[in-house]
Amino acid sequence: MKKYILDCVVVANIPLNKRYFLLRVSHPSPFPRMLPGQFVELRVDNSSDVLLRRPISIHDMNYETNEMDLLVQIVGAGTLKMSELKKGDLLNMIAPLGNSFSMPTIDMKHVLLVGGGVGVAPLLLLGRVLQQYSCKVSFLLGARTASDLVQLDSFSQYGEVYLTTEDATVGEKGFVTNHSLLKNKVFDKIYTCGPTPMMKAISAYAKTNNIECEVSLENTMACGFGVCLCCVTDTTEGHKCVCTEGPVFNLTTLKW
Repeated sequence: MKKYILDCVVVANIPLNKRYFLLRVSHPSPFPRMLPGQFVELRVDNSSDVLLRRPISIHDMNYETNEMDLLVQIVGAGTLKMSELKKGDLLNMIAPLGNSFSMPTIDMKHVLLVGGGVGVAPLLLLGRVLQQYSCKVSFLLGARTASDLVQLDSFSQYGEVYLTTEDATVGEKGFVTNHSLLKNKVFDKIYTCGPTPMMKAISAYAKTNNIECEVSLENTMACGFGVCLCCVTDTTEGHKCVCTEGPVFNLTTLKW
């Protein structure tokens, strides 16, 4: 897929809590097609100590208004600097990068999307697209506490939303892998993104129940083009760059 260097304009910077914010950006020309699971590399301007671009998942796309939403977690100097962007500021990005989640086959009626932490970011656009395939979508989202759960109203537009928190402030207490939904429902396919231990546990559940599963890895990335090799992961087909041959992998190809 062709990649573009785009000088986007910040339409809004919406603080969601102390750790997360939503960047809404637009572009003078129509955005190229962006697929669920793909990401962008953002340049951090006006910072002497941030040299590399930051990879951010595409959270949502509105082609009618020509706007892209990026859900960002503040984890270091780069994302902290981005949290200071204001309406009208320019934001340079390379997009779209990586592969995408695959769409369900005609016999898949009920799919489960599992996200933890900022791993929920690519699942919103995925849910939007899956709804167009007439799939019943269930979201299973986990966090440490209620205040860490974001965009719940947006997720609820595309499917049922189930929640877990480690401190039981909302939803069921514990991790997503302990939610009663996994005991009471049978799914035709699972998509997941989030912390590696969570994804491994969901993958084990999928294997045990013979459910097709796709995983979006969150390996550390620098270039986004497969040159620096810092995001390489070991698969049954050899070492692969997560930024170019991922971030989405079918569970059967991962050595989990």
